Formats: sequence, C-alpha cells, structure tokens
Amino acid sequence: MDDITTYPLTGRFLMGRSRHAMGAREKDLLEAAVEEVVSYDKPHRIIARGELAHRSTLLIDGFIVRTITENDRRYVVGIQVPGDFVDLHAFALRRLDHDVVTIGPARVGYVPHERIARIHEDEPHLSRLFWFSTLLDAAIHRQWTLKLEQLKASRRVAHRLAEIWQRLDMVGLARPNGFRSPLSQVDLADMCGTTAIHMNRALSELRREGIAEFRRGLVVARDRGRLEQFGDFNATYLYGNGGLAVGHALDSR
Repeated sequence: MDDITTYPLTGRFLMGRSRHAMGAREKDLLEAAVEEVVSYDKPHRIIARGELAHRSTLLIDGFIVRTITENDRRYVVGIQVPGDFVDLHAFALRRLDHDVVTIGPARVGYVPHERIARIHEDEPHLSRLFWFSTLLDAAIHRQWTLKLEQLKASRRVAHRLAEIWQRLDMVGLARPNGFRSPLSQVDLADMCGTTAIHMNRALSELRREGIAEFRRGLVVARDRGRLEQFGDFNATYLYGNGGLAVGHALDSR
C-alpha cells in the first residue's frame, strides 16, 4: 500500500526528496498532527502579513501562492504544490512578512503550533525533516531571485513553468506532456516581475517557437527538455536528484 493511501493528508510531504528518511512512526505522527482539514473552492487568504500565527498549513490538494502587495501592486514570491508544509516557518517567526493565499480549489490541513512544539521536543529526527522542508523553500526563493536578474520575461516564465512541472512530477501529479493549474496570465506576470501585457507577449513567444503552450492554466510542452533549456532550468536546487540530493544522509540512525 502506498503512502498516499495510508496517509491521505500528509502522504506527499517530502515525496521525491527525503520522504524515505521518515519511519512509519514519524509518518503516523505527522498524519495525526493535522487537527483540521478545510476545502476552499475559491481564493482564500490563509494568513495575512503581520497576523499572529497559531498554526501552520500543509497543502493536500491544489495550489497556494505567497504574495506581497506594495504600492497597489501584487508580487507572487512563491508557489506551493501538494505536499508542501506551506508556512511551517510561521512556527518560528509567529508573524509572516507576506500573505499566504489559495488559488483555485484547494484542500489544506491545519497543524496547531502546540503539536509542532511537541514534535520538536520529542522527535528530533522528524523536527530536522521539518527544518529541511522549510529550507527547501529558501533554496527555491534564491533561484527565483537569480533567474529574475538573469533572464528576459519569456525565459523567466519558461523557468517557472519547468519548475512547477518538476515539483508536481516529484509528488506524482504531473502529466507526461505538462500539467494543469489554476494559474492565470496575471499570476504568471506577478510571479515573473512583469506586466500582464508583457506576459502575454512572452507566452506568445513560447507558443510561436513551439516551446510550450499556456491556455487557461493548462501547460503543454511536446519537448520538456527544450522548455527546460530555454528557461535555463536545472532541477538540482529542488534537492530531488543531482548533485544536491541528500540520499540517505537524513535517515534516522
């Protein structure tokens, strides 16, 4: 029986990275840590910037974005896919510097900080895996910053699409030729630091060159390697395979 069946709420946590390092008891503890499961059928702000956090969110189904609004403009500074412990860092920070918002239908599990505190006190190995999960987000943020500086808009969006595809692939939710999401062109523009008009032109370039098509959230690419090459995407920073893969270094001893 696979983990998704056995652990329907948390079975995708660290899948494709170091989930193999979790023992059955730790998986049981994480599943039991979810106090409440909530489904949202439209965009919902999980937590607002500056709001005092008493719980953290594990994304079960759907997509979540991190946003910052300044001078009446929204910036998408991160995207989360199923299996991500979205705001685990709120346990330490208590107040976030950004909003956490669902896009499209989503189902989340809420874990009270009291339960996370007990895991930190009683389960040091699982606590370390929590820390690993949070640091993955930091690695992704660094790569976004780098590509924002290096690439023009069409190559930036190619990088973002290639990353989302890979992250969904790691948790068993990608398609052979792409993926479906609730993302809009405006979301992609806010994610790539450009305007909706420039994003339309960037997506037209990808379509014209036969690299990828984006229509109502559906991404289709006949040649995945070409999309990744155009977006200068190297999945190593996602800590799945490649030179940064931890292998069995995080296994419990």
